Amino acid sequence: MTRRSLPIGIQTLREIREGNYYYVDKTGFALRLIDQGKYYFLSRPRRFGKSLFLDTLAELFAGNEALFRGLEADHRWDWSRRYPVIRLSFGGGMVRQPAELEVKIREQLAINQEVLGISCGQPSLAGCFAELIRKAHAASGERVVVLVDEYDKPILDNITAPATAREMRDGLRNLYSVIKDSDAHIRFAFLTGVSKFSKVSLFSGLNNLFDLTVSADYSAICGYTETDLDQVFAPELAGLDRDQIRAWYNGYNWTGEAVYNPFDLLLLFRERQFRPWWFETGTPTFLVEVLTERGFFTPDLAQVRASEALISTFDVQNMPSEALLWQTGYLTFTGSRQIGARWEYQLGYPNLEVESALNDALLKGLMGDAMQAERAVSRLYDVLVAGDFEALRQHLASLFAAIPHQWHDTHPIARYEGYYASVFYSHLAALGLDLVPEEASHHGRLDLRLRFNDRIWLFEFKVVELAPEGAALRQIKEKGYADKYRAEGLPIHLIGIEFSRERRSLVGFEVETLDRKPTATRSSPPGRKPPA
Repeated sequence: MTRRSLPIGIQTLREIREGNYYYVDKTGFALRLIDQGKYYFLSRPRRFGKSLFLDTLAELFAGNEALFRGLEADHRWDWSRRYPVIRLSFGGGMVRQPAELEVKIREQLAINQEVLGISCGQPSLAGCFAELIRKAHAASGERVVVLVDEYDKPILDNITAPATAREMRDGLRNLYSVIKDSDAHIRFAFLTGVSKFSKVSLFSGLNNLFDLTVSADYSAICGYTETDLDQVFAPELAGLDRDQIRAWYNGYNWTGEAVYNPFDLLLLFRERQFRPWWFETGTPTFLVEVLTERGFFTPDLAQVRASEALISTFDVQNMPSEALLWQTGYLTFTGSRQIGARWEYQLGYPNLEVESALNDALLKGLMGDAMQAERAVSRLYDVLVAGDFEALRQHLASLFAAIPHQWHDTHPIARYEGYYASVFYSHLAALGLDLVPEEASHHGRLDLRLRFNDRIWLFEFKVVELAPEGAALRQIKEKGYADKYRAEGLPIHLIGIEFSRERRSLVGFEVETLDRKPTATRSSPPGRKPPA
């Protein structure tokens, strides 16, 4: 198989097919959608190929046969019929005021009138849109295809300004309601976006949309599968560790087949380096601010449980943390179960890229000083490699001492019991190490387990105002958290860490090491005695 060009940032089927670019055939999904229904909605995180799939639908309905030769749709589509296609896209530019949204929509309608050779006389946006659909049907003799890309972007552009966001939502709802009212003139409609706003808030006038977002059959409608890597990108895999590729970038799942983010893989193939390519294209500033203000316990990120109703409840006035994390792609489905009449989903990090990069961003938010957080992560790695517990104690003491007092005073999260554990967890998770929070055993739940450098590290955290001295290490021993690891023959470090909310600092640090021999070592901060 010969090497081709990498379609980085290309969102048009024509350019990919007419150029010498790799292409992953998604036309089978398109054919199935068209056969099975009429109105669809799909939510996926940014840079997952939504726009390319929408363009593929447009070219298919337009009957551009040459672009589909050799693809699944080639011999399964009636190329003699050409449908008028109306395309609306809100992906380009920022819309900050309702007046700007009106201008944007008028521009979109004007472009479609020019392409279809139709002139509309209705003065209102909704009236012009409805007139365009009717006239396109009448002029061609075929019902119309309506495709909307980034349907929610004007709302998300203003998500930190709720009043403006509501006005954007209401303006878009008025526009989208035209689609349902024009049912007799429409052959097919497909809307895509990043968020999954509740039908009540945005689609009350378009409640006949079938939501594909968590359909197992369409989990791989966007993104690359393992099979795609083997069959399409085989020439690019030489010299790259396949297990490492999988650990870094695979794992996005919508209750079906897991996929890779296309942008990640294409940048990996070009640069031959493992980096958080997708994460770096959009720093989740708003997300970090929301989680910090709400006091979200960051160890929970690895194992969130949420009902279908909760993750689908998303509106300007109501954005649950779980829904926000899932819809933006920082958490994905790792399991599900039916409980009586409702479905419950288990969410977790999709891969190493997201786990490491998100926790790095959260650590900076939790500490209130990005540079201090950056330097601290680098030092932590060196301390862990050395296995120097006194250096680890000093590092943690310095870590919490470095948090500005004014940050404590202005952010209520710093008063929560879980704040200290959140900082330490995100501190470790930012390194991308083998880390499991809240690990269950027969005797209870350990706060944190780390596998690193052929050692097992077991951490327990306590706030001294809520527990007696030495309680953290004593709990690890009394609960037998180390028992499940003894057969592995690796050194096991039992580490009890204690914080004081009043003093805003580390006040207790005790270590006991279990190895192949029945010996133990302990390290306590000055002024503290190990527990008897």
